[in-house]
Amino acid sequence: MDEQTVLDCISKSIIDMNIQDAKKYARIAMDEGIDPNDVIDKGLAKGMDHINVQFDEGKLFLPQILMASKAMEAAIDIIEPYFKDDDVSIKGIIVMGSVKGDIHSIGKNVCCAMLRGAGFKVIDVGADVDPEVFSKIASKEKADIVGGSALMTVSLPQQKEMVRVFKENHLSVLTVFGGAPCTEEWVDSIGGDGYSSSGKEIVSLVRRLLEERDR
Repeated sequence: MDEQTVLDCISKSIIDMNIQDAKKYARIAMDEGIDPNDVIDKGLAKGMDHINVQFDEGKLFLPQILMASKAMEAAIDIIEPYFKDDDVSIKGIIVMGSVKGDIHSIGKNVCCAMLRGAGFKVIDVGADVDPEVFSKIASKEKADIVGGSALMTVSLPQQKEMVRVFKENHLSVLTVFGGAPCTEEWVDSIGGDGYSSSGKEIVSLVRRLLEERDR
């Protein structure tokens, strides 16, 4: 198989949410000596971009997003050992969770799936997470970004508390927030670094924040 055909098959495996095909063609790509960067950018990410568009148009739902994400992760597990030490394709570690007092996780799960689909390492800490827990895990994992979701107005102040705790603990990490009652104005007011209103936005937001940080 020529390189473009392999990349097209990898992309299709994500669109089809087919874990076995994703693993199969990831192995073929590595056996054929295809650059892991191209596998992610021209194969996996291309397929996930299609999934994202379908989701935004209401043609796909959370279960399909999660299935596509699992196919993506399966392929990444195979190609990750082939990255050189200085390779930066998988270039961000993100800790994601729903804030303390909030047990909702659907929005957070979508964001995690989208970010994994874009090639980021995501540590999902679940729901109802205390700011100190966010801080400890982010520190342990050397996270680049921490995201906190709030789906209830009463839990919204916990996002502000997260920013306070991170500063108090001298944690050098970018913060992103979202959720139904959350707004860009709110995030700005509490000193957060970014606001996302959807799973698709979270990917572009994270990429932009990391690019700005690394300039």
